[in-house]
Amino acid sequence: MVKYLSNEWQAEVDKQLRAHLSPEKMNNITSSMNNRYLNCPGGGSKFFFVSFADGKVDKVLVGEGEGPKAEFYISGDYEIFAKISRAELGSQKALMGGMLKLKGNMVKALKLASLSDRLNKIIATIETEF
Repeated sequence: MVKYLSNEWQAEVDKQLRAHLSPEKMNNITSSMNNRYLNCPGGGSKFFFVSFADGKVDKVLVGEGEGPKAEFYISGDYEIFAKISRAELGSQKALMGGMLKLKGNMVKALKLASLSDRLNKIIATIETEF
């Protein structure tokens, strides 16, 4: 079991996404997303960044603070992101319900929401301590 948003979790997410997401499953997209986690256990904020180039996983990063530049910035409470990572809550529902805030093209983000949910279903298979 790995701790959520730890370096070990990052490595496992990277491995699982590369193993289970083909460029075709990701519609050959080139994009990036930086999730900013607020109100983290122990205080402060963290980030989870993922980028794709032509549908292939390019980078998966986690860390403290704001994180790298991305096409989409999504911010919200740690617990909301934890529910999404456990596949208990869909990212589109969280976004449209005001539980998450988006910076970036909303129309494009909604088109990519099903791909984001595909990502989260894979992440949910990782044994994680939240």
